[in-house]
Amino acid sequence: MDLSKILSITGKGGLFKFLSRTPNSFIVEGLDDGKRFPAFSNDGVATLDNIAIFTDTDEVPLQTVFQNIYKKEDGKKMEMPKDNNAIKAYFAEILPEYDRERVYVSNMKKVFTWYNILVEHGLVDLEEPQTEESAAEQTDNQ
Repeated sequence: MDLSKILSITGKGGLFKFLSRTPNSFIVEGLDDGKRFPAFSNDGVATLDNIAIFTDTDEVPLQTVFQNIYKKEDGKKMEMPKDNNAIKAYFAEILPEYDRERVYVSNMKKVFTWYNILVEHGLVDLEEPQTEESAAEQTDNQ
């Protein structure tokens, strides 16, 4: 799963795919509606591979959280729990060590929503992303 080209933009619902860069902006495409538009760096653009969830000891990459949900749901979309206690309980199942003081229900809902969008578009799997080092290693071994 490569989340480096999947973007979240502050103030805009959903997720976006990075298409190209212009001198002053990025061209993105909405995963839900397919509409293309420019996004500017001051719009609060973040790639999903740079987002992590606070735990009691460290931070866990969002990709790991998505993979935990993917395993729990057998690769299918998940049903959003109805109330806050159910949301917290589900999140504790997929990431037991999450920091209960710094991870809010709104963060959990966003993770669940993003997960469903990614699964709908076939962008969640259990493969680890290939780093530059592992790609070079693989090339050397051939």
